Amino acid sequence: QVQLVESGGGLVQPGGSLTLSCATSGFAGFALKNYVVGWFRQAPGRAREGIACADDTPHTIYYADSVKGRFTISRNNANNTAYLQMNDLRSDDTAVYYCATAVYMDYCRDYEFDRWGRGTQVTVSS
Repeated sequence: QVQLVESGGGLVQPGGSLTLSCATSGFAGFALKNYVVGWFRQAPGRAREGIACADDTPHTIYYADSVKGRFTISRNNANNTAYLQMNDLRSDDTAVYYCATAVYMDYCRDYEFDRWGRGTQVTVSS
C-alpha cells in the first residue's frame, strides 16, 4: 500500500522559509506522475484548507490566495516526491501541513483527494 510521508516542518521565525517534502513509499510500481498532488493545512480550531495543488498533465497549478506569491509547489516525478517551498512565513501559517494525492482535481479541495500523509507541524513564532 502506498504511503505519503511529509517532512521538513519545524519552528521558524516570521519572515523565514521552510521547504516541506512529501515522499512516497510502500509500492515500487507507484508513479506520482499519474496523480494530482496537493498540500493542505489545518490550524487549531479551523477547517482543513487546500493551499497548493498541481496536476502535471495538463499543467495546472492552484494556490490559495493566502499563500499566493509566497509558496511554491513542485514535484519530482523521477523520485516520486513533491515539495512545498514556503517563504515569508507568517504567524497565521502555523498549522499541520499535509500532502495528498488524487486522480483528478477541480478545486483543490480535500474531498477530491483520497490518499493522505500524517502531516508535519509548522510553527511560525518569534
